[in-house]
Amino acid sequence: MSRDTLITSAILGVLGAVSLATLKAQPESPKPKQDVVLKQDMTIPGREALMVKVVLPPGVAEGRHTHPAEVFGFVVSGRIDSEVEGKTTTLKAGDHFYFAPEQVHQNMNKSSEPATTYVVFVAEKGKPLTTNLQ
Repeated sequence: MSRDTLITSAILGVLGAVSLATLKAQPESPKPKQDVVLKQDMTIPGREALMVKVVLPPGVAEGRHTHPAEVFGFVVSGRIDSEVEGKTTTLKAGDHFYFAPEQVHQNMNKSSEPATTYVVFVAEKGKPLTTNLQ
């Protein structure tokens, strides 16, 4: 192997390692953070209640989905755009929202600050809480 070939191979190797390290260092896309703060069987047969704290980072959308549940939500901080069956409403801290069972919806945070909601689900027990549509 010639000296030029060795130098070229070394440079390409270094560039490849730097490129790989750069790709690995890329942060993951932010995702909604959901914490179940209460899960309780209800006196209504076959139903359970869940209270979930949801934090939407800036620029994040949940994606269109449904729930086998009555969904009652309250915006604690920030601002969200709530899309229900194609119609979008902007909600701010102090506003509330409701989704009927199996109603197609998503919440999005188009602002530069995190948005926090508390959501109460009155759900059919034993079913997955969310069905993603995307």
